[in-house]
Formats: sequence, structure tokens, C-alpha cells
Amino acid sequence: MNILLITLDQFRGDCLSAAGHPAVKTPNLDRVAAEGVRLGRHYSQAAPCSPGRASLYTGLYQMNHRVVGNGTPLDRRFDNLAHAARRAGYAPTLFGYTDQSVDPRETTGPDDPRLLSYEEILPGFDVGLRLTAGDPAPWMSWLRALGHRIPDAPDAVLAGEPERPAEHSMSAFLTDGFLEWLNRQKRPWFAHLSQFRPHPPYAAAGHFSTMYDPADMPAPITPAADRHRLHEILTHHPHLKVPADEAGMRRAQAQYFGMVSEADHQLGRVWAALEARGEWDDTFILVTADHAEQLGDHGLMGKAGFFEQSYHILGLVRDPRPGSARGAVVEAFTENVDIFPTLCEAMAIEVPTQCDGVPLTPFLRGEAPPWWRQAAHWEWDWRDSLIASGPHPWPWDRRLERQNLCVRRGETAAYVHFADGSWLCFDLASDPTWRTQISSPAVVLEQAQALLTWRARHADRTLTGMLVEGGGIGRWPVMPADWKDGAHAAG
Repeated sequence: MNILLITLDQFRGDCLSAAGHPAVKTPNLDRVAAEGVRLGRHYSQAAPCSPGRASLYTGLYQMNHRVVGNGTPLDRRFDNLAHAARRAGYAPTLFGYTDQSVDPRETTGPDDPRLLSYEEILPGFDVGLRLTAGDPAPWMSWLRALGHRIPDAPDAVLAGEPERPAEHSMSAFLTDGFLEWLNRQKRPWFAHLSQFRPHPPYAAAGHFSTMYDPADMPAPITPAADRHRLHEILTHHPHLKVPADEAGMRRAQAQYFGMVSEADHQLGRVWAALEARGEWDDTFILVTADHAEQLGDHGLMGKAGFFEQSYHILGLVRDPRPGSARGAVVEAFTENVDIFPTLCEAMAIEVPTQCDGVPLTPFLRGEAPPWWRQAAHWEWDWRDSLIASGPHPWPWDRRLERQNLCVRRGETAAYVHFADGSWLCFDLASDPTWRTQISSPAVVLEQAQALLTWRARHADRTLTGMLVEGGGIGRWPVMPADWKDGAHAAG
């Protein structure tokens, strides 16, 4: 099969008309949902972009890959989905960006140009068209060639998208580049189409900027009166503050939904091209995001903290093979660490031992594994706010290791554990908005124990299934009985 992995940056999991959103329209994403599987409770494992993508690309939780911020290097020892695609015989090709900082041990020294930006390319990818938010030079040159007078600052060019035709947007330019490449391909191929939108600035392209009336926007979730100290701090962060007035908030929502619909429109162009080439039924399509968007909920914009709105993302899979599920909605908890293992099985290669995630293959066949996880997990690290205030002598100074949290989101409760030892526990059964806390010691203890068990079960296992014996390295001669029946993935 051809493999098409699509990421839509900062795409909320509820922003699909197929998921019942009251305002946004996504007919092309809805088509994939109707002809494949929609992951109704799909989650990113970290924010912002680099940490979230590191989990997506390696199948590892943040506690194992340790990409804790934009600019944290991705350790060269880790396998990733691009390397796996090469083992399967593909030439994986990137359109857009991956936001993975190079391991300094792989560079030629401090003057290596790859150390100038965190927006580097995941090792293993060929580059069809590199286009980053920080350096969209090919797109900007194209706009000038079309006669547009644009500023030199990329952020200002992006903010000006409503003033130009939608056909001249950053998303359209990247889609054009992908389609030109596609028309030169012979099957099978592997492409990663990494679109920047609906990432801010909140400025949709052309007519998409007026597609939604601000007056029709749903009201965001208001913050709880007893905000946690970290939540209170985040509401004052310059990149996370909501607009000062209700009208400004509604305008931002309308622009975000416009960006969602434009991203959907560009995918419609891709679907049409695949059909024209006779490859719609030969292409495995997986659509997801690196993280989500608060969009005013709990008094926050962007992505940060512990709330679900920053981590609940879209997840759509269309497996073209006969017997695959059609129009199914998976309500089990699925995670972005499952994407790499899923692609490995789609490419008929072994899932690497390093992976914390589990292949979604049973769901794609319409099955419901009884051993599947009972909760979703994510982490957030904010040490970047302290790194510059150093020095932080190692190994005795652990201040940076206190600047993180971990979340377990189950059916009825969400437990948040902070590295300074504090915690929160939310009652989702009575209040799914994350504003009612649980004070029962028995419930809190149960949730904390479940989170601790999750961490214990997902420690690095790269070499733990082997023993050095008798002058050689050998695997365990007999796997535990519960491995065979799938119980290894429970929890």
C-alpha cells in the first residue's frame, strides 16, 4: 500500500462535523471517518509541538524520549517511523516540517547550521518540500512572484492570510507541492504531509476567514473559581491569554474554525488527486495532530498545562484493504504513541521494542480488544521558563525536574500529578468540564496508584528482554503466558 501520514497542527479532537460539532464543517475529513475509523477519544502525549511530535514519531511517552520542549534534542538512539519506512522498502518523503531538534552529537560542531533552529527534520526522511512556520521562505517567495506585497516577518505574513485569496495560502502552497510530487511517483510511496494550520495566528485564508460568523460561536468553558496555582499563572502568560473582550474571543474562534475548514479543503484536493490516479483504494491514510488548542476553554488559548483541550486531538484512519472497518467510531482511549506501531503493521514490519504504544490494527478490523488501556495519559514540562535563569548545577540541583506534570484521564476521573508532589483530581462523571475536584482519599489513592502503575509498566525496555549468558546475548526463552493473550497491553 501507499502510506499517507497527515498531521494538522493544533487540531482539536472535537472540531469535526462527523463528531457532532455545532459549528465547524469538515466534509473531507468526515469522508475518511465514514470510510474508515474515527478515534473518538484520541490524545497527544505532550505539548507543545516538538514534545508532541516526538511521541508521535517514536511511539514513546515523554518520560522515555525526554523531548521536553521546543528545542530539546531528540536522542539519536531512538528508532522512528521514517527509519521504519525505509526498512519496509519505502523512501519516506516529508512535506512541511517535523520540529525535531538535532542531537548535538550528530553535528559537525557549534557552527553546524542545524543548531540554529528547533525546526529540523526527523532523521530518515527525504524532503519533498520543507516549509516551517519560522522560515516559510519558499511560500513567501511565491507570494512575491504573484505580486503580493508582504512583510519580511513570517508571523506577519501568516497574520495577513485573510487579505489574500485562499488559493495563495501557506496550506495551499504546501498541498500544491505535494500534488506535484505525487504526480511523479510510482507506487508504492510513503509521504508525510505536515500542515501548519489550524495553528495560530488566528487568521484564516481568504474566504475561509469569513466562513463563520463570530456571533454563532459556542461559549468557551469558564474557569473554575478555585483555580490551581499553575492554572492561574498560565492565564497571565502572553501566549496563552484569552482576548480581553468577548467579541475578540468570538473572532478568534471564528478564525480558528475557518483554518480548520481550509485544512479540510486542502485534504479534499488530495483525495481527488488520489482518485484521479486510481490510488484511493491503494492508500493507507492516517490523519492526526501533534497537540490540540484550548480556544478559550478554562480561560486559556494555545496549548499548555493539564486540561484535556490541549491534548484531545483528531484521529482518523482509512485502511483500504478488504475487511477493514467502515464508518466505525472507537470510544476506547487511543494515543499518538499508537501511530508508529500501527504504521509498522500496515507496512508489514516488526514493531520496535522501544514503543510504548500499541498497534491500532484490531480496531481497523472492527474488533474491540478486551485488554486495551483503560485511560489516556499525557505529560507537560515547563522547565524552559527556568533554563535561562541558571546555572543549575548537576547532579545535585533538581529544580528543573520539578517543572512537570503527568495526567491520567480515565472514564470517571482525571488525576494530575505534579513533580513537586502536589496533585489534582477531577470528577468527570458528574462534571466532564474538569471544574469539580474529588476530595475522597480512597478515590484519589486509586487514581494515584493507577498512574504509578502506568509509569512502572512503561520504563525503557530496549534491552530488558535479553540476558547476557554463556558468552552471548539471548532473549528470554519463554515469553510470559499473558503476552500471548494480549494482557501485556492492559492498563
